[in-house]
Amino acid sequence: MAVSVRFRLTDKAIKKSLDALSVQSDEIASALTAVGYPSSRRREHSFGSLARIVVGQQLSTKAAATISHRTVNALGGAWRPEAVLSAASETLRAAGLSQQKAGYLQSLADAVLSGSLSLDVLAQQSDQEVEAAITAIRGFGRWSAHMYMMFALGRPDIWPSGDLAVRVGFGRIMGWPDRPTERTVIIEGAAFAPHRSALALLCWHYYTEARL
Repeated sequence: MAVSVRFRLTDKAIKKSLDALSVQSDEIASALTAVGYPSSRRREHSFGSLARIVVGQQLSTKAAATISHRTVNALGGAWRPEAVLSAASETLRAAGLSQQKAGYLQSLADAVLSGSLSLDVLAQQSDQEVEAAITAIRGFGRWSAHMYMMFALGRPDIWPSGDLAVRVGFGRIMGWPDRPTERTVIIEGAAFAPHRSALALLCWHYYTEARL
């Protein structure tokens, strides 16, 4: 079940943020001219969206979608924490999940059902509190928390420096000859607060669309 959330990373907000950054940075202005504005990638604020992040870890988009679809079918047609906990490990494995990811899904389901992770509370928390709550669950690191904060909660100033495509895209936009380290991306990206979610979307867009 989806929970109501104030989603601020809309197409309109993304354009406004990137317009502001293009005034601040000639490099960002050039990137926008080259590839245009990225689109919002809104997902539901729900158990299912968190579950799909687990499934998609270290997989291509196509493979993640296939395994998610098979897993949902195996669970009776919907992402429900009760169904995850009652499913046999063999059922989850047959859908294409590794034993490790099946365990992560079960940890997530347990956290939601026990109340240690409340979706209602999560929507009201600060970015720092949301990150701490999500990364407390086994299998969820900072990257997973950042993806959820951007795409399900619509937070406008998330900077997923741990994402390889963001790092590469950012380095290309800035005209750096070598791939930047995560530390460099964190330090240099700080100048673009409070618009870093829109910048991250531009980095992904530039990574896939720009002609080199």
